[in-house]
Amino acid sequence: MSDTPPDRLSTDPRSPHYDEAALRRDVGIRFKGVERNNIEEYCVSEGWVRMAVEGTKDRVGNPVVIKANGPVEPYYRDKKTG
Repeated sequence: MSDTPPDRLSTDPRSPHYDEAALRRDVGIRFKGVERNNIEEYCVSEGWVRMAVEGTKDRVGNPVVIKANGPVEPYYRDKKTG
């Protein structure tokens, strides 16, 4: 596996963009220069993220998400420095 996260990634196992190996490596996201922990899905080439709205669920128990546009910078937190 490369040291660059995929262009598009989702945390939802039902999504075609779900990648368990990449998620296991602990992907971090900077959106508009700010570290975010509520990202459900992102796309670097299209410049958007889907963020979970804190404390809200839809009628089947999934988090309610909003889509926001801007620069997306994914990285692996497990990078070895040294």
